[in-house]
Amino acid sequence: MRGVDAIMAARRAESFTKRSIKASSKQHALRCAVSMLDLTTLEGKDTPEKVRALCRKAIQPVDIPAGRPALELPVPHVAAVCVYPMLVPAAKEALAGSGVNVAAVATGFPSGQYPLDVRLRDCVEAIAAGADEIDMVISRGLFLAGRFDEISREIRETRALCAQPPKGRPAHLKIILETGELETLDNVRRASDLAIEAACTVPGIAAPKDGEVFIKTSTGKVQPAATMPVTLVMLEAIRDHFLATGIRIGMKPAGGIRTAKQAISYLVMVKETLGDEWLTPHLFRFGASALANDLARQILRMQGGGYMAAYDITEA
Repeated sequence: MRGVDAIMAARRAESFTKRSIKASSKQHALRCAVSMLDLTTLEGKDTPEKVRALCRKAIQPVDIPAGRPALELPVPHVAAVCVYPMLVPAAKEALAGSGVNVAAVATGFPSGQYPLDVRLRDCVEAIAAGADEIDMVISRGLFLAGRFDEISREIRETRALCAQPPKGRPAHLKIILETGELETLDNVRRASDLAIEAACTVPGIAAPKDGEVFIKTSTGKVQPAATMPVTLVMLEAIRDHFLATGIRIGMKPAGGIRTAKQAISYLVMVKETLGDEWLTPHLFRFGASALANDLARQILRMQGGGYMAAYDITEA
């Protein structure tokens, strides 16, 4: 594993925030960011109706307020709605025919501190209920204890279940590293390399096609969540694996990205690190529900209707 120069990573990440974006490119970037959103509700008080409301927002992320003209350019639906496994059926029903995927957190989310057989059963049941994507979380305790073979095993077994579930259709896999608990950028790089390698080398399972496996920064339950230096290190791990194997692994920064301006800086970083091929929801996502409203406000502002207050945009 190569070491990470933390100072240079921070400087490089900051440089992406200083790019000048033309108005026409910004229009495209805002809609691109909307299409990459995973809208998420992961609270103990979640109900089927709350999930259905979120699904309505996922299908139509921007509501045109009364008295405002229609948008000149259409706004796409988001990429996925992410919920706990018990609420997958409600989301699946609400999103039927929309093109929006249903993602489920599984494998002992958010701690990862459960026996592996329990975590795998969680995954099996979510896929059987209709989940298109599984967001698994690694055990940071095992990682920090240096038990890397055990981390690889849990990723391989989860990936095998996603690729060949006993019931239901195959699901894509996102591997959450919970980078806020990994302590150093060196550890972020090590965990990224480990996760990618494990997911791509499952006995009896073909190497993943483009976008079938993602690495993801955070659960959203730990601070700091996604940061630009952390995301840059993970993108570089994806780039190096692609150059060595030709396999395109997806990336999902999650948590802490709240403004359209931040989102556009992330898109610049993806473009300059991985190329235009990754500027698609098939290979890049934002796990940032709060971001949806600011993207909507910016899209409406650029339409010429003035800048809306936060309370003018519905939460769900």
